[in-house]
Amino acid sequence: MSPYQLVYDKACHLPMKLEHRAYWATKFLKFNTNAAGEKRLLQLDDFDEFRVEVYENAKLYKEKTKMWQDKRISTRIFDPGQMVLLFNSRLKRFSRKLKSRWFGVFTITKVSPYGYVEVMEESSGRKFIVNGQRLKHYLGGDIDCQRTIQLLT
Repeated sequence: MSPYQLVYDKACHLPMKLEHRAYWATKFLKFNTNAAGEKRLLQLDDFDEFRVEVYENAKLYKEKTKMWQDKRISTRIFDPGQMVLLFNSRLKRFSRKLKSRWFGVFTITKVSPYGYVEVMEESSGRKFIVNGQRLKHYLGGDIDCQRTIQLLT
């Protein structure tokens, strides 16, 4: 039995020079092929146990991370007729560091228990559906999306 066959359990014809060296090494070390095969099986079993343990640890980590993130989601309660602002997540090419990311004044027309909200635009009367996490309550005042905050110098 060649070392290749011992490791991969498949027959392989090696060049005579390599095969001779492999047989010489097994004779020199008094290599027991049966014991080596059993040791290899034990190593594979240990590897499978290690893989299962890693899988369980990754699952626990994902559950803890999800719980941590879900805890930080702010719950906002919306009612039909309320005024809200919409978070603008578009146009990330331009530096919007000093500009407001909240735009428009929208009126809520319908609230779903599953998290989506139907809003109506004040100026055009157009209705569309958005995720409730992208809305925040409008407290009044003028909103100008193009206005930048001037730093005091």
